[in-house]
Amino acid sequence: MIPLLAIAAWSGTGKTTLLKQVIAILKQRGIRTSLIKHTHHNMDIDTPGKDSYELRKAGADQVMVYNPQRWALITETPEHNEPDLRFLASRMDPSLTDIILVEGFKHEPVPKIVLWRGGSEQCFSELFDEHVIAVAADSAFSLPVPLLDINNAIMVTDFILNWLEEQQ
Repeated sequence: MIPLLAIAAWSGTGKTTLLKQVIAILKQRGIRTSLIKHTHHNMDIDTPGKDSYELRKAGADQVMVYNPQRWALITETPEHNEPDLRFLASRMDPSLTDIILVEGFKHEPVPKIVLWRGGSEQCFSELFDEHVIAVAADSAFSLPVPLLDINNAIMVTDFILNWLEEQQ
């Protein structure tokens, strides 16, 4: 199984901003990274008017689009049964990735780094559970796990690399 590591935080904390930096650094260091992003918004990844969109709208439950640069699998879930994170991760090709980073899924039982930019302690405690392996924050406070600087992508990446080594 490919190691899964979630980056969890409340909306607006900077998950995507940090992940863009971390993924770029991991790639520079030779780590093949995949990402699963959770969104609460309705989304289409194909464009109205394109064949893949029209065929999906015609009733295809799954549509795969391929060209020599990339491919994508689009699966309809009309019953609104949210797939399990581990099921989604199993769709990733283990020959193409060393780690799957997960944006969101803050309540899933997987190792996670919580991002925090101040605010109510109660809100922080809602994010903190037994699966948290570190906190990346913009201020110092006492924690039972390592505290990372949320504004230092290299520090966060180094922590992830050390964690990844421990998983092997």
